[in-house]
Amino acid sequence: MEARIVMEQNIVKILDHHEFCAFATVEGNRPKQRYMMLYNRGLSIYLVADRKTHKVEELEDNPHVSLLFGYENGSAGGWAEIEGTCSITDNRELREHFWKPEFKDKFTGPDDPDYVVLKIIPVRIIHVSEGGERHEWIE
Repeated sequence: MEARIVMEQNIVKILDHHEFCAFATVEGNRPKQRYMMLYNRGLSIYLVADRKTHKVEELEDNPHVSLLFGYENGSAGGWAEIEGTCSITDNRELREHFWKPEFKDKFTGPDDPDYVVLKIIPVRIIHVSEGGERHEWIE
């Protein structure tokens, strides 16, 4: 159990130091990937989206997602790939917590009905440390 806790701490360190991730959804039977801003509270992972985008429609049809982060800097500090399920939340506390003034280009404020938070619940994480050691975390 101690090894799992250490791995989770290492994954959180990587999450804490990366502002963006590659986020993949499924459209029909094909993966669709884009870069998105990444937020986290420990292993709880969040993304901000516009309710009117295709990604929200894709998630309503198929909630299975994948995220990749940490490799864009040549894997300095390690990288991780997360498979999980994603839900669309209107949770007021989360919307206020993740709100940034630069979102005003798209949204009127944290109460804008088109401003949503995507919550990813990991089911499998592959973590590769800076030294190249591969670890797997499964819920």
